[in-house]
Amino acid sequence: MVNNKAFRITTPGSTANLGPGFDSVGMAVNRYLVLDVTPSDEWKFISKSEELTGLPEGKENLMYKVATSVADDYGFELPPHRVEVTSDIPLSRGLGSSAAAIVAGIELANQILNLDLSAEEKLRRASNIEGHLDNVAASLYGGLIIGSHREDGTDMVHAGFPDIDMVVYIPAYELETKKARSVLPETMEFKTAVFASGISNVLVAALLTSNWELAGKMMVKDLFHQPYRGELIPELGMVFSLADELGAYGVALSGAGPTIICFAPKGKGESIQKHLQEKFPTARIETLKVDQSGLSIEKKEKAVK
Repeated sequence: MVNNKAFRITTPGSTANLGPGFDSVGMAVNRYLVLDVTPSDEWKFISKSEELTGLPEGKENLMYKVATSVADDYGFELPPHRVEVTSDIPLSRGLGSSAAAIVAGIELANQILNLDLSAEEKLRRASNIEGHLDNVAASLYGGLIIGSHREDGTDMVHAGFPDIDMVVYIPAYELETKKARSVLPETMEFKTAVFASGISNVLVAALLTSNWELAGKMMVKDLFHQPYRGELIPELGMVFSLADELGAYGVALSGAGPTIICFAPKGKGESIQKHLQEKFPTARIETLKVDQSGLSIEKKEKAVK
């Protein structure tokens, strides 16, 4: 039975990897993609935010493509809707904008067609589309997640809601994930891989025991991606060198970048933001919190204004 009522989908952005947790560690942040959805006589996506300049308005929109793929799998057609889209997640900056759109697209079909998809099925579908689970899992569940996405399955542990502050340095330029992945090596020497996985293992253990000082120490020791992507993001080395001076637990590239994220003790975010802004006066530097909700739905009896 098709849902003919208006509804709102809210999906948080996310940071991924946290250094050496490559493609397997993610955390939701309080930046949001919001879809206000009402029945209509044609599909139309209407951008309401500066961050969404150039958003495709019709069936070429990523969220429509994802929703249609879900509908096709269940043998349904998606009736047309008007979707007003707002977002404060920067595009192509490493804060999970595409993952949030994928999760929102799956939920769009779920709500319109009343599919009653489980969280596990949403995660598997989103991970298959994205190719890894770190950002999509964080957007779905909120908080901190650790997991593994493979051809034979997708497994995830929800690791709670860390009580920390985050500060992000958001460069003015975009960096597409495809380009950021192109600089990574195809293979890694066995001995180096052992060292790299050991660092990642300690990161995960530190996160699960809330030992953020140790987690921060592991972030800078990553061997999987940051040494290579640093070539594309000159600011990374500069912010790394300031970690102790800033009083941060640690610094990492957020996802594929180019955003750089500082993890800090609760209550210290604003002072770190101020310090960074003094060092980089023309940069966009913001404080973030850990999202506590993940994907959320609000049903509306009347059309959304």
